[in-house]
Amino acid sequence: MCGIVGYLGKNEKKEILLDGLEELEYRGYDSAGIAIIENKQLKNFKAVGRLKNLREKTKDYLSEGFGVSIGHTRWATHGKPTELNAHPHMGAYSFVVHNGIIENYQALKKELQSQGVTFLSQTDTETIVHLFEKNHKINNNAWASFQETIEKLEGAYATLLITEADEETIYFAKNGSPMLIGFKEDEVYFASSDTPIIGKATEVYYLEDGEFGYARHGKVYLFDANGQKTFTKQALATDKALAQKDGYRFFMEKEIYEQSSVMHDTIIGRVLDEKIDFEELNPELFNNISNIKICACGTSYHSALASSYLFERLSKIPCQIEIASEFRYKEPLLHDDTLFITISQSGETADTLEALKMAKRAGLKSLSICNVDNSSIVRESDAAVLTRAGIEKGVASTKAFATQTMVLWMLAIYVAQVKKSISKETLEKELLAMRQTPKALLVNNKLHHKMTRLSKRYLHGHGFFFIGRDLFFPLALEGALKLKEISYLHAEGYPSGEMKHGPIALADAELFTIALMPKSLHYDKIKSNVEELCARDVTLLAISPEPFDLADDFVQTSYSSHPMLEFFEMMVITQLLALEISVRLGNDVDMPRNLAKSVTVE
Repeated sequence: MCGIVGYLGKNEKKEILLDGLEELEYRGYDSAGIAIIENKQLKNFKAVGRLKNLREKTKDYLSEGFGVSIGHTRWATHGKPTELNAHPHMGAYSFVVHNGIIENYQALKKELQSQGVTFLSQTDTETIVHLFEKNHKINNNAWASFQETIEKLEGAYATLLITEADEETIYFAKNGSPMLIGFKEDEVYFASSDTPIIGKATEVYYLEDGEFGYARHGKVYLFDANGQKTFTKQALATDKALAQKDGYRFFMEKEIYEQSSVMHDTIIGRVLDEKIDFEELNPELFNNISNIKICACGTSYHSALASSYLFERLSKIPCQIEIASEFRYKEPLLHDDTLFITISQSGETADTLEALKMAKRAGLKSLSICNVDNSSIVRESDAAVLTRAGIEKGVASTKAFATQTMVLWMLAIYVAQVKKSISKETLEKELLAMRQTPKALLVNNKLHHKMTRLSKRYLHGHGFFFIGRDLFFPLALEGALKLKEISYLHAEGYPSGEMKHGPIALADAELFTIALMPKSLHYDKIKSNVEELCARDVTLLAISPEPFDLADDFVQTSYSSHPMLEFFEMMVITQLLALEISVRLGNDVDMPRNLAKSVTVE
């Protein structure tokens, strides 16, 4: 998740920006940059990698006297992590930073290019600064040009713009992505969250969607669709750890809520109108490939298992899933017509890395799916696709699992396109469902309150069964893993059809069963399996778009048109259930006992 800082005032600006960006490191980034106007001239610095690289570049630079300044940490979405793609982005005499997604950037970019504008980066952000300067060339009014620019943007964004055409002003706009304004005497600060301005500003205003304006001479002028508006400042919090959570109780809770926005980041530029496109991949990677083998651990293994249904169903290619810690010792048979895919959140998972090295030694082509660019697994692989989930601080994975699953779904379609094994009608249906996924991941207060109330009924049984069929069996495994990781209660995931092959012997009123009952996939089959359990008096929580009379508790879902939309909506419900049970038990949700975020040893 990218981070923004801005400062207008008389103090040394470089350190304010760098310190602020450092406070946003928890959001994740792969490049950073700053831009400052001093003595009516723009200065800018960018660096790939850690902030120390940017500090080194700016060590001999000081900015003294009044001025305006903006900074940004970027987590690559459009374009690779390079200096050209790093923010701030420059026009002829202006700079912009931006978080979010400009959904119509391709149309805007084509229009600007047709008018002779040259783009240096692969990003959607660069369209903002060029559009602003195009408008300014026509009307010679910076404020009017900024308003016209904002009116053209579609999507989610938080943006700051500075320009030599109005060198004492910072222009800002917010729609969908977070941004706030801090105040101290005649100084004005901007940031993506409280942490960069704690200890600097004394008051704060949290921008609402659709608000925009400008800061000049220590004052802020705020507008919305109805014109200029007044606003009320409030005292700024002083707890940085709490501020990083953006008001949520736990990082895990925050990350569950972030899944909708990071899914936008995952699909943008990849899910196009008529196809899936990965700029990171060369279709030749799949030449002479007739088999896929995926290797992963833990949560990543569950995303891999779900994808095996998609690869075989959509790509028409055999797909085997291996647990990395087992794969290394089974003397596997490896053939060079196999594409070896590894999945890791951190890219440093020891078992998965060693499995990859085995496959490389056997001459297999390799592809990694990871959340961290330049990690060991990414560097070791022939090709890599980044999930763009941002930093995940909760040890129990949520948004990393969601984005891994989406990347694998997109990859299954991509392979189907390369192999020409998918019909136009099926492709259109899959692309439509992908575009709807961010909405399926939204958490509403009514749902969360319901899961909070339900959680008190699921604290003292002798265990949990999470059950599902097809794609929903891996989701059952993941739901059980989330619960056991943070609640320390015994939970197992099963294919629902396996109940009568042994596990049903455990069925009684003290066995809590979470049934994933999608309408779009094998509903009648799983309904029959669940009825068998109800006949043995289990306590049942049914999750389905279809009401189920035998359930003790029922959570009704909204989506029923596509299995993957149901998958992601039910995923959120199981995450919230695990969270709220853990909270009631008084556990440390973010740092469960005995677990580590990155498993770098066997």
